[in-house]
Amino acid sequence: MYHRHHDAVVALMRDVAAQIVMPRFRNLAADEVEEKAADDMVTIADRESEAALTAGLAALDPAIRVIGEEAVAADAALVDGIDRGAAWIIDPIDGTNNYASGIATFGIMIALVNDGETQAGWILDPVRDRLCHATLGGGAWIDSERVFTRPSGAERPSAALATYFMTDEEKAALYRRAETAFTLSPMPRCAAEQYPRLVLGTNDIALFQKTLPWDHAPGSLFLREAGGVVRWPDGKDYRVGDQRRGMIAAASPDLWERAAKVLVPTIA
Repeated sequence: MYHRHHDAVVALMRDVAAQIVMPRFRNLAADEVEEKAADDMVTIADRESEAALTAGLAALDPAIRVIGEEAVAADAALVDGIDRGAAWIIDPIDGTNNYASGIATFGIMIALVNDGETQAGWILDPVRDRLCHATLGGGAWIDSERVFTRPSGAERPSAALATYFMTDEEKAALYRRAETAFTLSPMPRCAAEQYPRLVLGTNDIALFQKTLPWDHAPGSLFLREAGGVVRWPDGKDYRVGDQRRGMIAAASPDLWERAAKVLVPTIA
């Protein structure tokens, strides 16, 4: 069930949530929020969270490199070789746009990867105090309960589609095809929430456009260990380091096949 660093990682995440993230939620000054790219926010809490998480993880094993989202934003070369050797991958606040807007849909995420394969992952929802975690070959868990995907079995499966970075024409084409086969649900703009939704049965399918490692390394392992799949349009499983756009996650292999038939023509 547990990776050998599990207790230390969870204690670190909970401490950062309590000391840094939650005290600043709905309590940010105007100068503590900035736009690091178009429609991509960063806050002082992101930076402070990442600094604390980086220091804590580095102390667990100095031989394992630490790669954080905000550090890479400042120096893109830090992500080079992310699929070689062992690395901690940090998303200090996933769903920053929500967090900065006072919307309670965000999370702290950490993954431990080795040669591009996620070995363990943790997703903490600080608002609900919900911990989703998984180890490779050890199952998916929410807090202390093992969980498995719950495909709806509906004639029209529930699908959440990320379209933030698509043109209007691409969005229209995607929706035209998707609406013929699925019941469409809003994407929470937070992988730390979307992956649990796929496991808990809120959604059957999700389409992700951007595939940055800190967004997907923890959640993809959590979903797979629960019985789902995360694959590229060509059917290959997601691995850290591959940053193509247009990845489909589903609560079962069969649902992935159904989704691919409908969605791949608009994203491949």
